[in-house]
Amino acid sequence: MSDLSITRQGHVATVTIDRPPNNHVSVDLMSALADQLEALDKDPGIRATVLAAAGKAFCAGADLVAPDGIAGNGMGGINALYDQAVRLFSIEKPVIAAVQGAAVGAGLGLALVADFRIASPEARFAANFVKLGFHPGFGLTHTLPRTIGQQKADLMFLTARRIKADEALTWGLVDQVVPSSDLLATAQALAAEIAENAPLAVVATRKTLRGALAAAVRAQTNHEHAEQTVLRATEDFAEGVRAVQERRPGNFQGR
Repeated sequence: MSDLSITRQGHVATVTIDRPPNNHVSVDLMSALADQLEALDKDPGIRATVLAAAGKAFCAGADLVAPDGIAGNGMGGINALYDQAVRLFSIEKPVIAAVQGAAVGAGLGLALVADFRIASPEARFAANFVKLGFHPGFGLTHTLPRTIGQQKADLMFLTARRIKADEALTWGLVDQVVPSSDLLATAQALAAEIAENAPLAVVATRKTLRGALAAAVRAQTNHEHAEQTVLRATEDFAEGVRAVQERRPGNFQGR
C-alpha cells in the first residue's frame, strides 16, 4: 500500500505511515498496517517494530466530518475499522511508536497499540470525541485507563483536553520525550535494545503481560460502537460536526 513504507535495520523493522496531510486512519490503511505487522510476526529476522509517521502529525484520527471520511456511509465503516484495531492489538512482537504532532482520537488509539511511545516535544494527545458529540472508540475506553489510570483517562475523555508531551510523560502516556531530530533514532534504539534479547522469551513475556488485551478491545469496541450509533443520530452530533468544520466551540442542546 502506497500509504505505508518499511525499512529494516538488523532485527528491527520501521513501518511508516504516509497519508498526508494528517495521516487520518481508514479501514484500508489499518488493514494494510495489520497485514504488514502480521507478516513481520512471521518473519524470524524481525524481533521488534517501530511504528512511525511522516509529516507533522502522527495521526489526527478518523475523519468523521468529510463525506468521504470513515463515517460517510454510516456506522458500518467504523465497525470495520474496529475489526482492524483488534488485529493490531493481536500482534505478537513488540511495537514502539514514534509520535510527533497530533495523536488524536483514533490516532491516540493507534499509539496505544504500541508497547512504548517515544514523543517529540510537539506531540499532543487527545481523546476529543465529546467535542463532536460522539463516544470514544478504537478500544480507548479500555486501553487509555490501562495505560494512565482511570482518573487521568476520565479527565481526558470528559474534557477532550489536549495533553502536551511533557505532561504525557509524567502521566506515563509516553516513555520518553526527545528532540524531533532524535525521535526516530531513539525509538529504533529502544526497539534494538529489545531485539537483543531472546526472541521467543520476549514474545512469551509480552503475551503474559498483555493478557487478553485483544479480546478486551473486541468487547470494548462492541460497546463503543453501540454508543456511537446512538449518538450519531443526535442533534448534538450534527452540531459537533458543524462546530469542527467552522473551528468553534459547539452549541450543544442535549438532544
